[in-house]
Amino acid sequence: MHSSDPTRWRVAMLLAAPHRLAFAAAMLVLAAASAWWALALAAQAAAQPLRFSLPPGLAHGLLMSLGFMPLFFTGFLCTAGPRWLGAAAIGARAIAPAVLAQLAGWAVFLVGVHAPGPALAAPIAGLGLGAVALGWTAVAWRFVAMLRASRVDDRRHARLIAVGAAVGVLVAWAAALCVASGALGAARALVQAALWWFVGIVFIAASHRMTPFFDASALPALDAARPMWLLWALVVLLAVEGAGSVADTLAGPLPRTLSALQAAIESCGGALLLASAWRWARTHGLRFRLVTMLYVGFVWLGLGFALAGLSHALQAARGGAPPLGLAPLHAYTMGFLGSTMVAMVTRVSSGHSGRAVAADDRVWRLFWVLQAATCARIAAAIFATPEGRVAAPLLAVAALVWGAGAAGWAWHCGIGYGRPRADERPG
Repeated sequence: MHSSDPTRWRVAMLLAAPHRLAFAAAMLVLAAASAWWALALAAQAAAQPLRFSLPPGLAHGLLMSLGFMPLFFTGFLCTAGPRWLGAAAIGARAIAPAVLAQLAGWAVFLVGVHAPGPALAAPIAGLGLGAVALGWTAVAWRFVAMLRASRVDDRRHARLIAVGAAVGVLVAWAAALCVASGALGAARALVQAALWWFVGIVFIAASHRMTPFFDASALPALDAARPMWLLWALVVLLAVEGAGSVADTLAGPLPRTLSALQAAIESCGGALLLASAWRWARTHGLRFRLVTMLYVGFVWLGLGFALAGLSHALQAARGGAPPLGLAPLHAYTMGFLGSTMVAMVTRVSSGHSGRAVAADDRVWRLFWVLQAATCARIAAAIFATPEGRVAAPLLAVAALVWGAGAAGWAWHCGIGYGRPRADERPG
């Protein structure tokens, strides 16, 4: 019977659990945004650029910071949140309007980006971002209400996530207003605020909370204790780095004294993170793939701060713009956020599909494809010439490799979201 065929993909299965619906939407946005950017950079490298009515870098930044990440957060918070806070389970139908608002919003946004002329592009793209903001606001509001009603003793991670989610709400609405009104400089600064104060804070809090879970369930490779000092140190680092990035975007390169201070903070942060990663690897080893993915992401975070410290130190010594350009930022976004995203989403997807909590061979290979793309993107920033002769081909290669890896991962996980659980349990 076709209706009982476990290999058959069905749209109705997306409504069986909140993570199915939200993760499927996130994978769609991730794959589409990655393919769109790869096409744009390949066309630019071939001297046949696409028509943009909004700055390409701004459109790319908004999509990569506020596009798929809030949708992944939606599925994660509506799955893990009730268990963390002792609340009633959330059904997929309850979050469907918020998910669909974000999907529709990004489709409208891209129409605006490529509209014939800035006068038409701004209101259309702003309208799309408004729909995205509305969808994420509904999710954040639900999570905050769940947090306020909770009587669970340990709510530290949930409170921190709620702060990040609230920042995401403010940033999304502000971005919609800035794009619609043509305040594109402010919109660029909001991308930085989203990456450091919204996405980064939520990632750090969730990662810190979830790490002991790996130890308690299937992956006895991490400390059972949660080192709270490391969590708050990371929050401070993200807050300071976000402030510097926003200021740099709004006012240009910082004065040499401030650049030197920023370099000192970033260098100390990078050293702390890399030393912690070294201790982690020596003490516990890397026998499990999901743990290795988290570890690689943590190393990228340390390298990102180390690269930022080096870049700002050189800037303080020489003056002008940071010489490493966007290399530190992409070590953070593609390296840390990307690697952690793959690990955590794979963990939730496999665990809630009735399969072993593990990264299979295909996910493992795709993970390293994304690492190769990250290295290529960082190299493109480091070895760029003023004319972009080296950067353009490397940029295109990095985007194409990332797009291939993202599409492969999205397809692999997306198949499972539309099929029943392997253990025949509901959800």
